[in-house]
Amino acid sequence: MQVCASYGIPHSQYLGADTGGRWTALDRAKALAWQAYQRATCDGCGTRMAEWDPDRGGDRFAYVPEPVRCVGCELIEMEREQVPSGAEGRGVKIGLRPREGA
Repeated sequence: MQVCASYGIPHSQYLGADTGGRWTALDRAKALAWQAYQRATCDGCGTRMAEWDPDRGGDRFAYVPEPVRCVGCELIEMEREQVPSGAEGRGVKIGLRPREGA
């Protein structure tokens, strides 16, 4: 469904049906269910409240934290430390680009 949402196409078309771009009732139901699923997902950790709630079949300890290092994020943070604070640093965005010859 994520691919369908990205391209704005009905799920039946993604599966190969020749719908002429028309959305069936099932396509609409799937899209709405996907939207509800996405809205119930935490932007920070990617879990859903029901996964943690024993009253909804979840478990308070459903997941364990695990440190994961992203070298790209580490480099961005290091570069951010070099940007002056105050007016000179306003609006400065730090991104990543491939190194030449890499």
